[in-house]
Amino acid sequence: MEERRVGTVSRGIRCPIIREGDDLVRIVTDSVLAAAESDGFSLRDRDVIAITESIVARAQGNYCTVDDIAADVKAKTGGGTVGVIFPILSRNRFAICLRGIASGVKKVVLMLNYPSDEVGNALVDIDKVDEADVNPYSDVLTRERFKELFGAPRHPFTGMDYVAYYEELIEGCGAEAEIIFANQPKAVLAYTDTVINCDIHTRKRTKRLLLAAGAKKVLSLDDIMTASINGSGFNADYGLLGSNKATEDKVKLFPRESQPLVEGIQAEILKAAGKHVEVMVYGDGAFKDPQGKIWELADPVVSPFHTAGLIGTPNELKLKYLADNDFKDLSGEALKEAISASIRKKDGDLKGQMASEGTTPRQLTDLIGSLCDLTSGSGDKGTPVVLVQGYFDNYTNN
Repeated sequence: MEERRVGTVSRGIRCPIIREGDDLVRIVTDSVLAAAESDGFSLRDRDVIAITESIVARAQGNYCTVDDIAADVKAKTGGGTVGVIFPILSRNRFAICLRGIASGVKKVVLMLNYPSDEVGNALVDIDKVDEADVNPYSDVLTRERFKELFGAPRHPFTGMDYVAYYEELIEGCGAEAEIIFANQPKAVLAYTDTVINCDIHTRKRTKRLLLAAGAKKVLSLDDIMTASINGSGFNADYGLLGSNKATEDKVKLFPRESQPLVEGIQAEILKAAGKHVEVMVYGDGAFKDPQGKIWELADPVVSPFHTAGLIGTPNELKLKYLADNDFKDLSGEALKEAISASIRKKDGDLKGQMASEGTTPRQLTDLIGSLCDLTSGSGDKGTPVVLVQGYFDNYTNN
């Protein structure tokens, strides 16, 4: 058998523009098969078909408005003074949510992390915090004190003054705004005992700390829009987490109830091409930008829905470890054959073994989802479906 010269390949698959009510099982299946025919490649067992969460939610019509959010927030908080703490700095991810929250209460005490938000968006340069002799772990700063120390800093990439922007959004909804800066959740309890904590990956700890410190009512973003309001979309598992701006008055929520979708596509590909593929819905990748220090993952998870073959972590040997240690005296064909033999007889679980040290200890869905997010991009590529081939191959596969 001829030796294969190509390993993992990631292809963006062009699809029609998706609208509410579209049959995604049919559209995704047809688009992948058409791409294979057009570009002259064949599907193989264990290929991965990944669908961006945005088209899944769009096909579901999973949207809600500022008014929907306001009604839910007012019902769940009482609509008085509410602390809104640890939001990320994002027009796309949080601005419309903030408008909804502010429209449902009389006053918002907005508490921002500093020097950056949870996903790494810089509010103020950390060196300036050091120069000001401020301890971000303990010091609570008022709006006035923050301005006195740091002025009105702007986001290094977007140029936004998020403090002023969020303040204007709150006041534009008819609510009073008070802004403070702190990193200890309980700091907000000096202002109000009703809190919405807006952090994503640390939300359970934040809620626990607030309740232990005496808060009367604590909601996370995944407690808001968990059921339909006047016919709106909703997400029972994640609420507003994972939402994106759709219009100036509406957000697209994270997709819901999509296990039948991924399993349906898997079944259709098996029927049409005779191949057992894996299928996943993916959102943000899970990686950090070393320049801007932004951690990409603003969704609650990378993949909310996936077929069973994508559960788990990689089980791989580190080729350079074998080459530099176990087989350091071999070269050429002898080295290749020795490494191939090691791969063929590797254990089903390499956890803790030196030969696997340095392989990426992350979930398969997080790794593949990150690859897909980078492949599909976030702009005008028009490839909301990604086909990944060869991901589960190793050095011995032909």
